[in-house]
Amino acid sequence: MPASSGSGFIVSEDGLIVTNAHVITNQQRIQVELQSGVQYEATIKDIDHKLDLALIKIEPNGDLPVLLLGRSSDLQAGEFVVALGSPFSLQNTVTAGIVSTTQRGGRELGLKDSDMDYIQTDAIINHGNSGGPLVNLDGDVIGINTLKVTAGISFAIPSDRIRQFLAEFHERQLKGKALSQKKYLGLRMLPLTMNLLQEMKRQDPDFPDVSSGVFVYEVIQGTAAESSGLRDHDVIVSINGQPVTTTTDVIEAVKDSDSLSIMVRRGSQTLILTVTPEIIN
Repeated sequence: MPASSGSGFIVSEDGLIVTNAHVITNQQRIQVELQSGVQYEATIKDIDHKLDLALIKIEPNGDLPVLLLGRSSDLQAGEFVVALGSPFSLQNTVTAGIVSTTQRGGRELGLKDSDMDYIQTDAIINHGNSGGPLVNLDGDVIGINTLKVTAGISFAIPSDRIRQFLAEFHERQLKGKALSQKKYLGLRMLPLTMNLLQEMKRQDPDFPDVSSGVFVYEVIQGTAAESSGLRDHDVIVSINGQPVTTTTDVIEAVKDSDSLSIMVRRGSQTLILTVTPEIIN
């Protein structure tokens, strides 16, 4: 199975690590390499595909250094920030930039059902940076690097959302509630808004002749989506005979069905692909 690379950061001395949900492509084997070069096998403790956040756990021999979460609500446009990670598997890479805005709404990015306000920065985020911390000049984590749209425009999930995600995990642990079984398709996607549609047609004259749907901008390697034949830049128009226009439509279909019949448009082709989502325990 092809390997996927990503980044993360330690949030507890006993080995809890936060990363992006899309970074975890093969839940049977997640390998974590620390800055020291020591490697560990990790297990998934919690995952939220809608937020694109995941919590994994390693079992270190001793206490680990941790990064502290700052308050993204205190962040101001114009502040300097630093993105840490391992782009293209190049370890310990640091890029700097400024905060363009602290409240780039998910709906502005075409995420119709998103209530997330992302941090927009010009710090360079490339493949492998996903899941790494975005820190302020005090060294506090104020976001998690998530999405690069184009050169100079990248987005991070605010640390306040990470704090909420962790608090909910710890609350469930105290109540003795185990992580419920979840399904994973392996797509990063956006609803096909008019603005996105116009931009894609401008970039690619062969872009499908559609007026709505969900745009697949990345198929994660080693996932059910890749195995089924889904490709980057496919447009999903229906699942199990039901039209889809938002990412929530896709997420709900994955929750409700063990097998998906996905109609996609690819160039001038209309394809029907059968996908069986992975089960994450």
